[in-house]
Amino acid sequence: MSAQESGSVVRRMLLGSHLRRLRESRGITREKAGYSIRASESKISRMELGRVSFKTRDVEDLLTLYGIADEAERNSLLSLAKEANVAGWWHSYSDVLPSWFPTYVGLEGAASLIRSYEVQFVHGLLQTEAYAHAVVARGMKGSSEADIERRVALRLERQKYLVSESAPEFHVVLDEAALRRPYGDRSVMRGQLQHLIDVSQRPNVRLQVMPFSFGGHAGESGAFTVLSFPESDLSDVVYLEQLTSALYLDKREDVAQYEKAMKELQQDSPGPDESRDLLRGLLQLS
Repeated sequence: MSAQESGSVVRRMLLGSHLRRLRESRGITREKAGYSIRASESKISRMELGRVSFKTRDVEDLLTLYGIADEAERNSLLSLAKEANVAGWWHSYSDVLPSWFPTYVGLEGAASLIRSYEVQFVHGLLQTEAYAHAVVARGMKGSSEADIERRVALRLERQKYLVSESAPEFHVVLDEAALRRPYGDRSVMRGQLQHLIDVSQRPNVRLQVMPFSFGGHAGESGAFTVLSFPESDLSDVVYLEQLTSALYLDKREDVAQYEKAMKELQQDSPGPDESRDLLRGLLQLS
């Protein structure tokens, strides 16, 4: 994945947050801003959160409304709007993706730090091809084999980011349940456990296992991912996947709660070396 492709979501977020700051500094409401571009208040909200693509005319009209007359400043923001509309590589998989997932792939590909807790299955960035096929086939019952293979191919494509030159720091806590729940046959699970042992030794990966023996813990609300970005003016984003949709939380107080939960999960789980020993023990049992 090139930086240009992964950057489209981040550029939308950067432009959106810039437009929000301009609007707020002028004391202009979202409703008034929406009226100026023949759109609703909610459309302005989605633009400011980087959830939608930008029309050049809309950005021009908003900049005029916000009193931005300097040609250089206008041009830099308009060029950012054009770059933000570049489709990422993952859009070629849009026919086999839920509507909310391309946004996540874009954010994941732009993150410098990914912190995640998983309870149902092994995180997608750490799945073997055979295990991924078993998970995807279970989740896409009734789909053609070709569609299942394309979804698996997307998952493997995402994993390349983890070993690229610009690889993020990846801190993951896997609940023991995710390691004991079988997907595929015995050989698939053995291969997956061995892969986790191997990949956990990469310098940018910190893998911990939350054992059953610990009892209740900070991840009781379920799986979540916190994404952090190298751009200083981009806030962290929490990703929560649901059955028919996904939530992206970026309010500081929401993000803080999940970061606190993640920190507790990391503190309460055995460290990476002990977690590798747990994985080796499970491998011997499988």
